[in-house]
Amino acid sequence: MNTPALQRSPGVWKFVALVSVAAGLMGIAGAAAGEPFRVLLRDRVEDAAGGTVIRQTSAEWDPARTAVIVCDMWDVHHCLNATRRVSEMAPRANAFLTEARRRGALIVHAPSSCMEFYANHPARRRAQEAPAASNLPEGIEQWLYWIDDEEEAAGYPVDASDGGEDDGPEEHAQWAERLKAMGRNPDSPWIRQSAAIEMDGERDAVTDSGVENWNLLEQRGVENVFLIGVHTNMCVLGRPFGLRQLAKSGKNVVLVRDLTDTMYDPADWPRVSHYRSTDLVVEHIERYVCPTVTSDQVLGGESFRFRADLRRDAVLIVAEDEYETQRTLPRFFQEELGDAFRMHCVFAAPGDAGRMEGLEALEGAALLVLSVRRRALPERQMRVLREYVDSGRPVVGLRTASHAFSLREAEPEPGRTVWEDFDPEVLGGNYHGHHGNEVATFARVRPEAGHHAIVQALEAGEWATGGSLYQVSPLEPGTEVLLWGRAGSIRPEEPVAWTNHTSAGGRVFYTSLGHPQDFESAPFRLLLKKGILWAAGEELGDSGPEPEAWAEEGE
Repeated sequence: MNTPALQRSPGVWKFVALVSVAAGLMGIAGAAAGEPFRVLLRDRVEDAAGGTVIRQTSAEWDPARTAVIVCDMWDVHHCLNATRRVSEMAPRANAFLTEARRRGALIVHAPSSCMEFYANHPARRRAQEAPAASNLPEGIEQWLYWIDDEEEAAGYPVDASDGGEDDGPEEHAQWAERLKAMGRNPDSPWIRQSAAIEMDGERDAVTDSGVENWNLLEQRGVENVFLIGVHTNMCVLGRPFGLRQLAKSGKNVVLVRDLTDTMYDPADWPRVSHYRSTDLVVEHIERYVCPTVTSDQVLGGESFRFRADLRRDAVLIVAEDEYETQRTLPRFFQEELGDAFRMHCVFAAPGDAGRMEGLEALEGAALLVLSVRRRALPERQMRVLREYVDSGRPVVGLRTASHAFSLREAEPEPGRTVWEDFDPEVLGGNYHGHHGNEVATFARVRPEAGHHAIVQALEAGEWATGGSLYQVSPLEPGTEVLLWGRAGSIRPEEPVAWTNHTSAGGRVFYTSLGHPQDFESAPFRLLLKKGILWAAGEELGDSGPEPEAWAEEGE
């Protein structure tokens, strides 16, 4: 119960601080105190075609020069579903803060409009007493609605102009009455930060002021900022301590993209799932504001996901230099399959074409999509890949995946390994060359396979394809050819799409298509979408467990 005595007693706050410190000491055992945060920064940059391509960059952050800002993780919200999601996310957020604090980062709690509750808290006084910075950015005390004209011209990718509440009308009305009974204003019922998030009075700070926040960061020489909290398309971006202000003012700020939530009603444009809407806002942030990271980069294990987000995890490993799939494949996947899967992209490390950044995501994945050409992986990473295949989980391969881990006759570097037989063993293929690039190529459904779920919706007749025709005949036993392809008038035709099963029983779909031109082709896009869904089993899960009721901390 939030009594006035609890709100005002310095002695109580000191006790709470000691409990928080003890909890932190008994918490996550991983990196040593002071060990750098090793993060994989993801953003989006413009490509030559006028679109965007995902870019991932490794960085090490000194904890002594790093802060974590917790944005508006209130005890309750006027939207019941938003309250539930914050309650569900809060334990993971607290674990993130505990580890960051233990390593030496500054924790800034920023529950806006709740400063009265913390009037006598030492963390509140710490923010108020930070010396005025000599380099206070102009406008840092204000909301920032757009970081620049380019972002404003792009606009938001989701419509939350009505507030974004996604409660059902009856449930929302009942929640409003419940808030009134608690003595809360149903329009702005928050009075404090979620009690599930611990506050260390000896080290943390509390403020909702952009000026105080900047003073704190400058006092401690903070250059790097993790920002967690809600809501991604509102306060997280726009507050005086939010992403836009910090990015504009020169801080290395990142959004922890799995420790946030968006205010959005799926009934509104663009009519996607609630969790897909957060992905869209994250993409917007990565393109126009700042990079993002995930909590597992600090905590280990898997990134956080809401229980009601029933999408499967799909890992796209993209490492080839000929067909631009680092640009085309993630965009296709998000556009066509974003409501069915959570996408994790794995690219070659800058300066090391054989090391895949973030391949560990494969350990918990339900689907692998591969677009790789002639790479020798570190032995540990190849073990992860083999373990995935041996588990019987599905594999989808595009074009150069047929020679993904083959160096022809070359020897891999020490500590690196190849998988020369990946093509026949996993894909069921037999790549041994291709026809000339100057010869026009075409594809058509194999008549005997017209019943298959992958090609049922494809129209009869040929369509033009991009790139050269791969020579792959004969395929391994057990494969089923879905499409034939031809190169001009050259005979015989070659298989260009087929299914297979691994020795562990995993479904496999492969196509030798995947040229940039193909991603602009409606038949190819339908083929690839259906192939991915077939490989994944198409059964996207039942309704799953009901989200837990909100934490009863405000009563």
